[in-house]
Amino acid sequence: MPAAPAQPVPTGQRALSVVAVTGGVSFPSTTRALTDLLLDKTVARLAATGVQVDARTIEVRDHVQDVATATVIGMRSEELELALKSVEQADLLIVATPVFRGSYSGIFKSFFDLVDSLAMVDKPVLLAATGGTARHTLVIDQALRPLFAFMGDLIVPTGVFASKEDWTIELFPMPWLDERAERAVGQLVRFADLRADG
Repeated sequence: MPAAPAQPVPTGQRALSVVAVTGGVSFPSTTRALTDLLLDKTVARLAATGVQVDARTIEVRDHVQDVATATVIGMRSEELELALKSVEQADLLIVATPVFRGSYSGIFKSFFDLVDSLAMVDKPVLLAATGGTARHTLVIDQALRPLFAFMGDLIVPTGVFASKEDWTIELFPMPWLDERAERAVGQLVRFADLRADG
């Protein structure tokens, strides 16, 4: 399921930047499917209220070598720098990672280690994760939430976890996953309103 394309922006009007970061490493990736589901719903909610949206997805696996190089010797490629700036300048952020050994993937963490944490303060973030079984559901609260709280983000109360049982064979969400995604996206959009009011 492809992510929603960016909406055209009238001259002189700044679009709301919605960036999704997916840490999936397999192909096809259920993590990417979950990321697309959340991004599509966010764009649809905002568009329904007349908000212009610039939506994009960053695949962390596309930057794996650059992330390693930047971590070890401090040299960043232009592509990696653009990806990091997109995250830092986003108005709304959606992040999703597969579960490895009870936590987020290493490349997902390494990517966010390179993000300027000061640019993340008060940024609304929706947390999501995928795993083989529902036993990994707590990864959102035990691993992801502390990471983004450290950076000072405004974290959406509802996290979205999806296991194999939450998808059809064609990678369409089951009704209960779709419902939870709707609830989380609704909170993310309201967080954007609260930040604008503040």
